[in-house]
Amino acid sequence: MDPKYQRVELNDGHFMPVLGFGTYAPPEVPRNRAVEVTKLAIEAGFRHIDSAYLYNNEEQVGLAIRSKIADGSVKREDIFYTSKLWCTFFQPQMVQPALESSLKKLQLDYVDLYLLHFPMALKPGETPLPKDENGKVIFDTVDLSATWEVMEKCKDAGLAKSIGVSNFNCRQLEMILNKPGLKYKPVCNQVFEFQLTSEDMKVLDGLNRNYRYVVMDFLMDHPDYPFSDEY
Repeated sequence: MDPKYQRVELNDGHFMPVLGFGTYAPPEVPRNRAVEVTKLAIEAGFRHIDSAYLYNNEEQVGLAIRSKIADGSVKREDIFYTSKLWCTFFQPQMVQPALESSLKKLQLDYVDLYLLHFPMALKPGETPLPKDENGKVIFDTVDLSATWEVMEKCKDAGLAKSIGVSNFNCRQLEMILNKPGLKYKPVCNQVFEFQLTSEDMKVLDGLNRNYRYVVMDFLMDHPDYPFSDEY
């Protein structure tokens, strides 16, 4: 695998390797396995490493990346690292601290791509999937364009080279694209290879699915994903 010739140019001028290594694993898999398998992925030629706050393994993935940098296998600029802002951190004042927390776990100075993980806000707190006494997910009311504005500030601060979204439908994307004073449009929309139903929304802790990236230049041709019109 020669990663130098397998990249796509994003709309902000940065290049993303087209083949990425996803690091999500079910909770029963020991987190230290992420160190081993991420090292193996880099040794095999992967240069795009994908993780997220929700995966609860950024400390281990960061250790693997730094280990391969330390042994001379790669340089930091060779690695394209993607992380994602989880839905409990969508309040604007929580965005940058969440990214800084990920960077602290990773012990990296920046991420190459930072995404809004899902186009819905959840109640802030320690629980990734907050529920009420009846077992229903507790949503939060957040203007996603305000969340995006802070994402732009993270990019300006050099904490993220590129910023994008994940699992947005066309209407939700237009909320961002129509934001007055938009500075950066999303570079991509990382989407699952299946469409979520209302039942799927109840089992967000079972998100072990394949996904792909849709570069933003072609994004508006993507089908409208059936999320609730409320989010």
